[in-house]
Amino acid sequence: MTDRYRQIQYFFSSQDFSDGVRITLSILLPSLLFGWLGHLETGITLSTGAVCVSVVDVPGPVEHKRNGMLYANLSVFLVALLTGFIRGNVLLMGLEVVALSFAFTMLLVYGLRASLVGTASLLIMILMMDQNLPPAQVLPYSALVLAGGLWYAAVAGLAYQVRPYRPAQQALGQCVHAIAQFLEIKAAFYRTETDLATDYRRLVAQQVVVSEKQDAVREVLFRTRQIVNESTSVGRRMVLTFVDVVDLYEHITATYYDYADLRARYAATGVLTEVAAFIHYLAVELDGIGLAIQANRPYRSHADLPGRLERLKQLIDAQAARHPEVSSLVLKKILVNLRNLTQRVRDILIYFDSQAAAPARGGATEYHQFVSHQIIDLKALRDNLTFSSSVFRHSVRMTLACLTGYIVSKFFLHGPHGYWILMTITYMLKPAFSLTKQRNYQRVLGTVVGAAIGVGVLLFLPDTRAQLALLVVLMVVAYSFQRINYIVTVIALTPYLLIVFSFLGMGYLDVVGERVLDTLIGCVIAFAAGYLLFPRWEKDQLRDFMRAVLAANGSYLQKLADSLAGTPIQPTDYRLTRKAVYVSAANLAAAFQRMLSEPKSKQRNSAQVHQFVVLNHILSSNIATITSAILANSRPTYPAEGLRAVRQALASLSRSQRRLEAPTPAGSPAPETAAPEPVLLKKANLTPDDRLLLEQLEFIQKVSSDIGKVTEAAVA
Repeated sequence: MTDRYRQIQYFFSSQDFSDGVRITLSILLPSLLFGWLGHLETGITLSTGAVCVSVVDVPGPVEHKRNGMLYANLSVFLVALLTGFIRGNVLLMGLEVVALSFAFTMLLVYGLRASLVGTASLLIMILMMDQNLPPAQVLPYSALVLAGGLWYAAVAGLAYQVRPYRPAQQALGQCVHAIAQFLEIKAAFYRTETDLATDYRRLVAQQVVVSEKQDAVREVLFRTRQIVNESTSVGRRMVLTFVDVVDLYEHITATYYDYADLRARYAATGVLTEVAAFIHYLAVELDGIGLAIQANRPYRSHADLPGRLERLKQLIDAQAARHPEVSSLVLKKILVNLRNLTQRVRDILIYFDSQAAAPARGGATEYHQFVSHQIIDLKALRDNLTFSSSVFRHSVRMTLACLTGYIVSKFFLHGPHGYWILMTITYMLKPAFSLTKQRNYQRVLGTVVGAAIGVGVLLFLPDTRAQLALLVVLMVVAYSFQRINYIVTVIALTPYLLIVFSFLGMGYLDVVGERVLDTLIGCVIAFAAGYLLFPRWEKDQLRDFMRAVLAANGSYLQKLADSLAGTPIQPTDYRLTRKAVYVSAANLAAAFQRMLSEPKSKQRNSAQVHQFVVLNHILSSNIATITSAILANSRPTYPAEGLRAVRQALASLSRSQRRLEAPTPAGSPAPETAAPEPVLLKKANLTPDDRLLLEQLEFIQKVSSDIGKVTEAAVA
């Protein structure tokens, strides 16, 4: 099976595609039905309400989706009423644009779904600005919009009732898919022809993806009472499989070696190439498991993993026999790790065994510790009404940009769809400039390409039935890709809108020109606002992310110290600490990637920050390696010298955190810190396992010290 074919299968079994089909049908059916009955305008109004509420329909727990759509319906109805009554007064409408764009953007304080309720409300305001409604028609029109939104919410609720486990299965399958890609990148470290710096950049970028997918699974699994609390095998197996998947990911990240040294010592033997081939083979197997989980179908493995492992062992043994002067200890350690990794992959196959026992491994209280909890209160809103809050700055930025767009559309352009400028601004302007820049590029390019496609379709495909069929396809594509590839969404959305306007009897060539012009104007305003109006560059926020990574690794290292000292570690506490490491590392990597998308003049010490990211990844990998081994083997005591090394490493991390507390004023000398006392590990009279442990702990101390040096350079 080719990678491209598997990617296609992943897409068609994904939640993105199933949501795209459902959204399309929910929006299109009212217009088709009422158009067939001779009341097309009523159908379009119902579809408008469905479009607005669909904005809130993002993956997550069913309770959150239901509440979000209900609040969106209420807000959309009230905004529709308000806009309908005051739209004729330019001044009052301008005041509404200012007030609502600020208020609804501030909802970002309460998380993504709350902010999308605000986006849906702004969307209906924008769509109604140019609606020529007499006062007597405002309430009936708003009621129809509300009915369309409730129709959409009902369809979404029905889909969940029919297939309650599908969102969780799709999220879990996507998570396994992301980990399989992470494992595939790890294989590149053993290929002598790749560049290690590039490999690390790819690994860190994929770490962000894995963190996002794991959070998505946690949200669906651990916030859905039906799955967490039930005793049936389906829900329990999903929860236990996810726990195994996270443990598998830890094992992959914990497998670290000095890859430059590995290549120098074993490149000529061909063993590393075979190791890379085996890891690739294992990644393909894991990817197949993820696809089967996501598609909700049985899986039967045809991979000969034991046979390949045996052939790899024979190759390593032959290498040791031919070149006894070259130690093969590291290669044997790699082989042991690959055996463990293979077994963990095979353990995940229990998901497909409906007869397997589903032992209780924690309850709802334990699982809820792994998801964040958003408290909705006015205090959070009041605390963010200051320019030190990025949400407040973004809200003011959005308000000024929307006001500018409104003025341009009302006083400088007089096209029938001037609201497109405001709509473009609302969707293009993001809290981070890098995201605004990326979205603007995608919107402009997608609009131009989509306009060309739309004109070609209307010129060379005059048959209305064919156009309707193509319209359905374009809608499915647009709504399926809106969360994964925005430029594809825009390319499909533009001809879809042109076909709609053509059905309504409008001259599509005029619509094309206006669409492109309004999009360009909106993108220019959004880009300028993101760059000029109180931007908060990523370089100014990196200290916080770096400090969070050090704190998480410090807590992780403390768990190692506790285990060496004989203190029992609770599995839940360990997993929570491990999760904090993954999340903080992913947040830092994402912020670093965003900084690289910003203007060069706004970047700072990018090479040092990248080195900081890589070193912390190496540190957490080695901590995981040792801690997991200690937790798996119950030993009463460990060498005291090892605990000293861990304490020195903790002291180094603590010093690095203090360096990041506040910027050092320009020209002032750096604070003097005592050099860490070197740990002289006493390796005499120790077992080979103890000596290996001390070497690993010594390496952790060295990496922690290197992190301190890089931190010093990064904050200079």
